Parts: sequence; structure tokens; C-alpha cells
Amino acid sequence: MEFRCIPSPLAAALEGLEAQALAVGLFSGEEGLAAHPHVESLTTRFGTELTERLSLRQFKAKAGECASLELLGGQPATVILVGLGDPAGFDGNGLRSAAAAAAKAAVAAGCSSLALALPLEGLDSTHAAQAMAEAARLATYSDERFKSEPDASKTKLGALHLIGVPEAAQSALNGVESVCAGVELARQLVAAPPNVATPQHLADTAAAIAGDHGLELKVLERGDCEALGMGAYVGVAQGSDLPPKFIHLTYRPAGAVTRRVALVGKGLTFDSGGYNLKTAGSQIEMMKYDMGGSAAVLGAARAIGGLKPEGVEVHVIVAACENMISGGAVHPGDIVTASNGKTIEINNTDAEGRLTLADALVYASKLEPDAIVDLATLTGACVIALGEEIAGLWSCSDILAGALLEAGQAGGEDLWRMPLRGSYKQGLKSPVADMKNTGPRPGGSITAALFLQDFVTKGLPWAHLDIAGTVWTDKGRGVDPAGATGFGVRTLVNWVAAGAPCGDPA
Repeated sequence: MEFRCIPSPLAAALEGLEAQALAVGLFSGEEGLAAHPHVESLTTRFGTELTERLSLRQFKAKAGECASLELLGGQPATVILVGLGDPAGFDGNGLRSAAAAAAKAAVAAGCSSLALALPLEGLDSTHAAQAMAEAARLATYSDERFKSEPDASKTKLGALHLIGVPEAAQSALNGVESVCAGVELARQLVAAPPNVATPQHLADTAAAIAGDHGLELKVLERGDCEALGMGAYVGVAQGSDLPPKFIHLTYRPAGAVTRRVALVGKGLTFDSGGYNLKTAGSQIEMMKYDMGGSAAVLGAARAIGGLKPEGVEVHVIVAACENMISGGAVHPGDIVTASNGKTIEINNTDAEGRLTLADALVYASKLEPDAIVDLATLTGACVIALGEEIAGLWSCSDILAGALLEAGQAGGEDLWRMPLRGSYKQGLKSPVADMKNTGPRPGGSITAALFLQDFVTKGLPWAHLDIAGTVWTDKGRGVDPAGATGFGVRTLVNWVAAGAPCGDPA
């Protein structure tokens, strides 16, 4: 998509505007729309018919409200009014949602180019430009790979003109393509069915990223993992006919390295629950998205490879496998040994993701990075606690947690820091092994995070993001159409691009 900043205010920009559609954001207010400066500019340009038609539609500019008006023979041919609601509540998320709504309305009207005028008061113009561009691109994403007859007639938005945005912000738009390509790759991986997005497919995807962007790739096979003592990971994989693939992608900057970080993603390409089989109502048919963490880190690798940030070396690690039932699958009650020597009693085979992550975190720790961040669709408990719009964040470092919260906010991905309460580890005690893989139901997302922490080198800044609720949306929300969201990519990319602030454990 082509992005262009137009520094002129709306009234001046309307002269000679080349876009097929014009979208204007309006706040609600008691004074009425007719007195709004933007409406006055539109009336001057298009005549009073526009306000008359708005009145007939009873457009009130409530947040999320959208009205498209066709101007036969006019230029632009379509004017879209986007409601912004109360100005006191308008923020970066509101800006993204408004840009997404405008882009979807433009595409629905058959327009391939859009000029967008949204209020930027109180917002950093560079960050705002990037947010609007990302929102427009991501909101109009459509995945028809698995349809026998894709709709070739669908309009695609090819150009976005940002009115009232200084030309100095233009450079910030150069990275939007890479970031959005990373998010879209993550969406495609999560949305693909499990007979397509296999462990081998994830390894092939990593190979494509490495080849296209000059990253290094190492893929460990089952025998390699056994030799490294990865009994937890191999134990989960042993029930499947598909061999596991342990993926290690490395981005090295051209110049000096000041930070080395590891991004670890849970890579369960399908989770049946094992012998603790997922029952009716457990959404077993949706367990293709249990590799949402691996999709996020691979999407981030794709974006980082395109952006090529300076000074930061990034290691992307995925322990990919399936959790299946067979004569060779692990039993409830089995004891496995992770690569750091800890023994784990498996009291629930449906808590398999943390077993694969255990060996992945040990591997990442041995790289001696400055920080580790893992992402996983780990617990239903996190969904109950935070719903489908907010991911949980656990960290042993206040500095790292703060940097990730800031990176998420900048990318429109909401995180909420949760407690790492040490006393809850009592629930993971086993009478026959060093620990169990699950604790009691209360505080389940906290005990899962505490379990993972045991496999990170003590003193190493680490954070865990539970994205179980945010990786998928049935009806669509904000910039995300219905389906896979690609959640986590923008947070990781923003964190890495900011120099990957790590800090010391709190």
C-alpha cells in the first residue's frame, strides 16, 4: 500500500484531492454537526446536500458510527463520515479504530484510494501516522486461501493519504509495510488448518524468512532434541505421527551489537488435549490456534528482517509439535525430565504447552541473552481473567515489563501486568517428582507463569505473555477482521525497535 502525508488542513487539501474516497472523523457534541469545522469545509466543497443527507440519516458521530455518501460525478466520489464519540475519551486506540472503520468503508464502496482526516490534537503526529497506516492496512486484510473460488472482484486499498499530517512523519511510514507483513504472516499461520500448518510448515516458514531477509536458521530434529535432554518437549511430541521441529532463527544487525534478546513462541500446531482429551464445548476444532505464540514470533522475525533495526541481535525460538493421542503418547501420571534436569509429573496432558516451552526456555537461557520474552496461548484462566482484548503479562523485571507495556500500547495491543506470587508455587509441588505441570484451578494462569519461570536462568530478565484470549476474534474487533489477529507481533517489533530495554530482575 502507498502511504502519503498531506500537511495541509482539510479545507486546503480538498482542492485537487486525487483519492477516490475521503474519510473525515467527527466528534459528537451538543452544538450539532453543522457547526463542526470539518463539516463546514465539506459543505463549502460539496454543497449543503451533504449535511442534508447526514440529517436524514440521523448521524450523531457516536464512536464507531460510520456514514458513506456517494457523490455522483464528484471527486472524491465517496465521502465517509466516521464518528469519534466524546473528544475526552479519544486516544490512540480510538484513532486506530477510526482509521480501520474508514478503510473498511472505502473498500466496501469500491474505492482503491482513501484520503483520511482525523484529529491529531494531543497525539504525537509521527506515532499517529504510523497507527493510522497500520490500521488501514490491517483492517482491510482478507484471507481466501482455502476457498475454491476466491472473490477476485474484491477491491483492495492501494493508497492512503493522511491529511493534516506533517511531512516529517513520512519516514515513519516506511516501516509500516514490514510490520503489517509480519502481522499478516502471523494471521495466516494461525488461521491455516492443522493439516497445513504442521511443524514442518513452521520450519519451512522460518526457512523462507531466513532466505528472504538474510537471517540464520537452525532446525533441530527429534534426535537432536533427545541428545540435548529435552524430555519435556519430546514427551509431548511423541504421540504424533508428525516429527517435531525445534526452530532457531537469528537476526544479526549489520553493526555493533548492544543487546541480545530471545523471543520464544509456543508452537502446538494442534492440541487434542492428549489423554486428557478436550471435551465438547472446549473448542477442540479451534486448537489450530494453539501455535499463536509461534506465529507471533515468526511474524516478528519477518518484520524485523524487513526493518533491520540497529544494535539488537534477536533469537527467535519455536519448539513446534502436535499434542495427539496414540499408543505412544504420554500418559497422565508420567514423569519426564527437562533439559535442565528438572523432573515433571504430568498430571494433565492438556497442559502440554508449558512442557514444550520449558525446554525452549532452557535453550534460550543458554544463549545468555539480555532478556527473554515468551508468548503462548497458555491458559483458559487468563481468558477468564482478562477477556479477549487484553493479554496477560508476567515478568521478574519491572524495567522489562514497563518496556513491553509501552511497546504494546504503541502498537494498539493491550497488556495487563499480572502477579508472580511466589507462594502459589506450592500448588505445583509433586510427591514423586520435582514439580507437577499444573496446579489448582484458582490462579491457574499465575501458576502456569511460575512453572515457566523455573526454566529461565535465575537473574535473567524474562517476561511471559499469555495471549490465549487475544489471538482470535470471532466477530472482528478494531483493526482485526474476524479470525486470527496476529496479536503480539507489533508489541515485539516495537520493543526490539526501541532498543529492547531489558533491565534487571525486580
